[in-house]
Amino acid sequence: MDSLLFLCARRVIVQRPLPALPAHLYPVLFQAAFRARTALVLQDLVAAWPFPVLHFQRLVGPRELLRDYSCTLCVESVIQAVVVQLRRELEEPSRASSLRVLDMTRLPDSVSGDTPAGLTVWFITEALAKACVEVSKHQPEFQRHGSKWPKACSGVATSAAASQPLGVDVHTDLSVNRTSYEILRDALQTGATSPLRLKCREFEAADISGSEIVTLLESLDPSCLRRVELCFNNLGLTGLSEILPHLLRFPELRSLKFRYSKVDVRHLTPESAMTIRSVARQLGMLPSLQELNLGSSQLSGNLHQILCDLQAPLESLELGYCSLLPADLTFLSQSFHAAALKRLDLSGHNISQGLLEPLRLLLEETSASLMHLDLTDCDMDDSHLNALLPTLLRCSRLRFLGLHDNSLSTATIKDLVQKTLELPDLHLVMYPIPEDCYKLELWDSVSDVVEDEELLAAVNEEISQLLENSGRTDLIWTYSILGYRDLDYFTL
Repeated sequence: MDSLLFLCARRVIVQRPLPALPAHLYPVLFQAAFRARTALVLQDLVAAWPFPVLHFQRLVGPRELLRDYSCTLCVESVIQAVVVQLRRELEEPSRASSLRVLDMTRLPDSVSGDTPAGLTVWFITEALAKACVEVSKHQPEFQRHGSKWPKACSGVATSAAASQPLGVDVHTDLSVNRTSYEILRDALQTGATSPLRLKCREFEAADISGSEIVTLLESLDPSCLRRVELCFNNLGLTGLSEILPHLLRFPELRSLKFRYSKVDVRHLTPESAMTIRSVARQLGMLPSLQELNLGSSQLSGNLHQILCDLQAPLESLELGYCSLLPADLTFLSQSFHAAALKRLDLSGHNISQGLLEPLRLLLEETSASLMHLDLTDCDMDDSHLNALLPTLLRCSRLRFLGLHDNSLSTATIKDLVQKTLELPDLHLVMYPIPEDCYKLELWDSVSDVVEDEELLAAVNEEISQLLENSGRTDLIWTYSILGYRDLDYFTL
């Protein structure tokens, strides 16, 4: 139910121009205007924003409000309002705005999780890049007026704002692909002297070349970046070794994700052995690294070669579909990473191929810290899960358990529900459609196995009843992978 203050704010925003209002009402007016999708009122509020910082996500509230097309128009209006205000400051220095930091981080959780019509990181990236390029056209005029521009990104937004007489820092997450590469390159190359400066917190690049990735990395502010994700870039081991040196300039870099980058170290030649040693040394030179994702790399037997030079233990390690061998899991369980791991993704490995016992030993070593465990598509049957269950129940901090696409029976799943009720922090379990909830159907003399919707609904109802009877209505058990996002390691 909306508060009385919010209801009053809804009445105020129907007026335009807005009346003179005390500063403390601006946040609730912004929220009301966004929910009402009144883009022009948002522009007015930004133009008169009385604070040095505008944190978009904190003002807007639930991310569900970002999942329709109209919200993109509002976001675009806010960005354009900043551009207009900067031009106004140039023309009328006496009308300088208080706004010095626009924080656009943490809007959509992830690109893949948003509806097609909703707000995406791709949209925000392009909108901000276009705004930077537009403002940069007026940069000579700013410089002629003697504006002084800061050369670094402060970790404290308010102190940064206080030291800047003109211009706006935009803290944001950037996602670039083949379509948006050129406009983002041009925006970043306007540099720290631009009136509108991009300060990237998380950087994702998909389907662009290694040299293009390097060009963008060299243009990012070195003090702000904390996460880099490179996916579908066909880098290979050689490309990885060429990019890593350019990451050494980011002291706050905590997370590296190299998904679907065609890294293959299964059959090492003398040349590739030297390259993997170079990669390991460069990873070891990243002082703040806590999260590493090598998803879909081919590492069979060589995980230790990648991780051997790290100076501090990883807290998040994603190795889905990496063709790991028992020796890799044994190495990991005996390494200093095991006791520190909060997130572990081993999806896509056939647990029946000698991995069961090394996995059990690894889970024992991680049990005191582990919060997120993904064993999706691991060819796991009832006997495998029963063997792992005592160790799983020792993971007292576990919040997420992924078991999708495994061959488990209804009885085993219900038993798992009952026994995991003792895990106090468990929040989300993705379980597979039970093996006994399929039926054989015949179409035009062709038989196929399909879900029995009635049986599946009955199982789901039983699980819901078990949770309700136990008082664990906070715990989500679902066989659907749609509509649920992975817990962000950085929020664990």
